[in-house]
Amino acid sequence: DGLWVDGYDPVAYLLDRRAVKGDAHFSHTYQGATFHFVDQAHKDRFVKDPQAYLPAYGGWCAYAMGARNEKVTVDPETFKIKDGRVFLFYNRFFTNTLTDWNEDEGRLYPAAERNWAAFKHRP
Repeated sequence: DGLWVDGYDPVAYLLDRRAVKGDAHFSHTYQGATFHFVDQAHKDRFVKDPQAYLPAYGGWCAYAMGARNEKVTVDPETFKIKDGRVFLFYNRFFTNTLTDWNEDEGRLYPAAERNWAAFKHRP
């Protein structure tokens, strides 16, 4: 709950291929989280089909979900787009998990998918 990923625009990842902070003037609440968008057009796209723009694993770190089955906060500027999905990663204190993910994506991706499916069904 609260502000989603430091106010970054989830639509900008896919449309602009970059991390962009949204503007509180263009905000929308979805599933208890407040999303900011760079403009009304991005907000309208999200409202029409939020699932198309939400990052994998609820916006938690993809590497941590795959490697440790944990929800870890992310650096919104550290992301990867694969097959039309956005994956976000932790990148602080000299640890860039995107690098680790890229080195072992073949193992981490299916593990993250399994782990996230189990997380979604927890009470």
